[in-house]
Amino acid sequence: MYLGIDVHKRDAQVAVIDEAGEIVEEVRVANANLDDLAQRYAGAEAVIEATTNYYHIHDMLSEHLDVTVAHPGKLSLIANADKKTDRVDAKELARMGRLNSVPESYVPTDEIREARALVRGRQKLVENRTDYANKIHGLLSEHGITQEIKPLSVSGRESLRDLSLPTPWDSLLESYLEVIETLTEEIETLTEEIESLEETIEERAGSLEETQLLMTIPGVSYYSALMIYGEVGEIERFDRDKEVVSYAGLNPVIRKSGDSRIEGGISKRGSRQLRWILVQCARTAVHTCKDAYLKRFYDRLAGKKGSQKAIVATARKLLVSIFHMLNREEVYDPPGVSA
Repeated sequence: MYLGIDVHKRDAQVAVIDEAGEIVEEVRVANANLDDLAQRYAGAEAVIEATTNYYHIHDMLSEHLDVTVAHPGKLSLIANADKKTDRVDAKELARMGRLNSVPESYVPTDEIREARALVRGRQKLVENRTDYANKIHGLLSEHGITQEIKPLSVSGRESLRDLSLPTPWDSLLESYLEVIETLTEEIETLTEEIESLEETIEERAGSLEETQLLMTIPGVSYYSALMIYGEVGEIERFDRDKEVVSYAGLNPVIRKSGDSRIEGGISKRGSRQLRWILVQCARTAVHTCKDAYLKRFYDRLAGKKGSQKAIVATARKLLVSIFHMLNREEVYDPPGVSA
């Protein structure tokens, strides 16, 4: 039997087909009851899509079924269906399973899931806080205030509260400051909770061979090493550096027409978190650590294409180095890295 399971937030549409491709059962099931269905068809093959809540459902179904997770971006047959409904999606997933034509998605290990949860949670809070700092900068600019004030520092927030702005901008400024302080407290609380479990991000990073290797790169700290590890996963699943670059969405989009070849921007069809942290690490390596290998590459490109394109290309070059480091189990050694 082959099960196609179209998972939603609270329930799932299930289609079951036999070896001949005939429909055996179509049913709508609450996600909480999928375990009972899996037991009825124990030993069968099942296909689910990589949705936001698929980890839990994958683990639950895997107790009884042979589960394959389909990559949502590559399910062209479903995405292009003329009549797209949950029933159609479920049947297509089951059919793909029967034909062994499922575009598979990576299912991370428990350890990697934990690493992702830690760093993604902290990153989201930091990003939200930065958004409100930018709102404050915009508000000050509107009122011609050009002095450099840092809303993320305690002294900066004190200076901002001493400013005299007209109504209602004074209220907006105070609201933004309160949000920043609340988010700062949440970031600190999250860190304290992790520390109380003796699993600070720093300790976790130091306990993993992969992150120890990554931290030999100038510009890569405990947090960034753990985030890269969590997003990349097992390096063995990539055969070439081009595959991990594509996974990160840092591969350039190339368009060919006749004899012409046009290289556009990056595809962005991968992990947003991985792209983000690689760019941050590249900036630090180039501008703060002055790493000769990456800075020389950045400087040469910045003069031709500008700083933004150059730093993205540097992040891509950094990822290529990371691939070879993890694949060979070697520390950062630019002369020995294939670019």
